[in-house]
Amino acid sequence: MVCLLSAVLLVGCAQKEAPEQAEEGIPTIAVEDHHSDDGVLRVGISMPSSSLERWNHDGEFLKKHLENEGYEVELTFSDNLIDTQIDNIDRLIEDQSDVLIIAAVDGKALSRVMETAAGNNIPVISYDRLICDTPFVTAYVSYDNYRVGQLQGEYLRDALNLDHPYDQTYHIELVSGDSADNNAAFFYNGAYDVLKPYIDSGVVQVLSGQKDFYTTSTDQWSGENARSRMEILLGAYYSSSVTLHGVLCANDSTASGVMEALERDYHMDNSVVITGQDCDVSNLDAIMEGKQSMSVYKDLNREAQTAVELTKAILNGESVNASLVERMEYPCRYDTSQYNNGIISVPSFLLEPETVTADNATDILVEKYGSYTYGELGFQRVME
Repeated sequence: MVCLLSAVLLVGCAQKEAPEQAEEGIPTIAVEDHHSDDGVLRVGISMPSSSLERWNHDGEFLKKHLENEGYEVELTFSDNLIDTQIDNIDRLIEDQSDVLIIAAVDGKALSRVMETAAGNNIPVISYDRLICDTPFVTAYVSYDNYRVGQLQGEYLRDALNLDHPYDQTYHIELVSGDSADNNAAFFYNGAYDVLKPYIDSGVVQVLSGQKDFYTTSTDQWSGENARSRMEILLGAYYSSSVTLHGVLCANDSTASGVMEALERDYHMDNSVVITGQDCDVSNLDAIMEGKQSMSVYKDLNREAQTAVELTKAILNGESVNASLVERMEYPCRYDTSQYNNGIISVPSFLLEPETVTADNATDILVEKYGSYTYGELGFQRVME
C-alpha cells in the first residue's frame, strides 16, 4: 500500500539500490558455541528509557521470563540518549551476549554497533522499534503499527460523526510521536489515511495548519513537550469563541500533556475527543473519568513473550520463519515485506492492537487479558 511505503520513507529508512528481500525462511546467525567460557547462554537487553511505564514493564518481563528459561540476562536502559544506548550495546557485546534484544532510541543510529554485533556472531532482535540501515537484524517483533493509527483515526471519525456532519465543520489538531521513532510514522500514516478524506473535503479543519508528520511530532514522546505545543496552539487558534473538537494524540504520554494544556487554557465547555495509546494506568483513570476518550491497547506481555520465543528459537539454531508463529498461543502474523529497513525487509512478527474505551476497558484489560485489576484505586497493572 502507498501509505505503508510512505511510512517507511518518513522514518528515514531510505531505500538503497536493489534491497535484499526477506525469504520464506531466513537462517539466523548461527550460535554454535557459547560466547563465554562458562557454558552459560547470555541475553543482552537494551531498552530506550526507564522514564516511560511501558519500557520498565517490557524490560522486567523479558528479564524475568528469559531467566526462567535458564539464560543469564543483562538489562540496560538508555535515558533516551543515542550515545548511551550505543555504549550500552557495546558493553553487552563485550560481556559476551549470545543474543541482543534492542528497542532503539533512534532506529537510524545503530548501524555501526549492529555491524559490531554481527562481527561477534551475535543475532539481534529488533524490539518494537525497527532498526534501520543495516542488514544485521535477525527479526523484528512489534504490533501492527499502521493498524494502531487506523484505530485512533477511526475512533476520532466515529466520535465526531464525520460521516454525517450535518453542515458542521470540526476542528482538530494532531500531536504525533517522536520523529526518531520509526513506529511514530506508521501511527501517523494509519490515522491520517483515515482522516484525510474529511480534511480534504473541509469537514475537518486543522486551524493551525500543522498537519504533516514532522511538524506535529513530539520529541522523545514527552508529555511536557506536548503540553507546551498545545498551549501555544490554544492561545493562537482557539480563543474563548473557537471550539476544538478533537486532538489526535499518538500515545498516552502526549495525551497527558494535551489534557493538562486543555485544563489550563481551553475555555469552551465541550468535551474534546482525545486519543491515546499504551493504556498507561494514569490514562486509564482519565478515560474512566471522561477526560481522555480512548487508548489503543497492545498487550506488552504478548509482545515480550514473542521476543522470548524468538530468542529461544535462535539459541536453539532454528530459522526465523512462519513456522515460529504456530507455537504462539495468541494471534501473531509473520510478515516479510511491510517493514523494510532500507537494506532488507526484516522478518517481522506482528501482533494485533485493540481499542479501549470507558465502555470496554474492564472487559478487555481485566477479563480478556488479565493484565490489569480494577477497584477502588482504579486500574492497576498486574506484574508478571
